[in-house]
Amino acid sequence: MQHDLQLRAAARAIYDNVYPPIDPVPFSFDEAERLGTVEYRQAVGAAQDARSVLAAQHDQLLFAAIL
Repeated sequence: MQHDLQLRAAARAIYDNVYPPIDPVPFSFDEAERLGTVEYRQAVGAAQDARSVLAAQHDQLLFAAIL
């Protein structure tokens, strides 16, 4: 996912918020990405879902502006 820097940043933000350092997650985001952990894949999935929702909202705003 390193080719999509925005999605990676969103996944990192989600990962860091869902699995803060005080929680017992054994890996940093970079390690989790390299290893493809379940937590990493969940964060990526959440980032992809968030991107879809935000894109749809942006499209709705553009459509509303046209009307």
